[in-house]
Amino acid sequence: MRILIISTITILMFIFLIISLYFNIILLKKLSKTSHRKRSLSVKYGKLTEQFFPLIREYPYNSTNFRFLGTPIDGIQFNEDSIVFVEFKLANSKLTPKQKRIKTLVENNKVRFEIFYIK
Repeated sequence: MRILIISTITILMFIFLIISLYFNIILLKKLSKTSHRKRSLSVKYGKLTEQFFPLIREYPYNSTNFRFLGTPIDGIQFNEDSIVFVEFKLANSKLTPKQKRIKTLVENNKVRFEIFYIK
């Protein structure tokens, strides 16, 4: 009789474990989807707001000479004596690997002006 009770308890514990694992998997999937949606909304918000950055008072250049690109950098500022590649960042965001590469190319003077004639 005692062995039967222990076996029944063991079986019930095993069933409980399986059920809780199942619900944990479901919750992890939902959490993953929610996390993805949050990141996606954050990216969309960033892309939308960065289009208005040249219009804020703190922008150090004449915003009428800014041209928005979007990717891989936000835009180019054309000044009388310089051309500036501009990337706007919010909060703790960092440059992407592609943006870091562009920054390095500019810093190493690997930028040039070319004209292509089409006949």
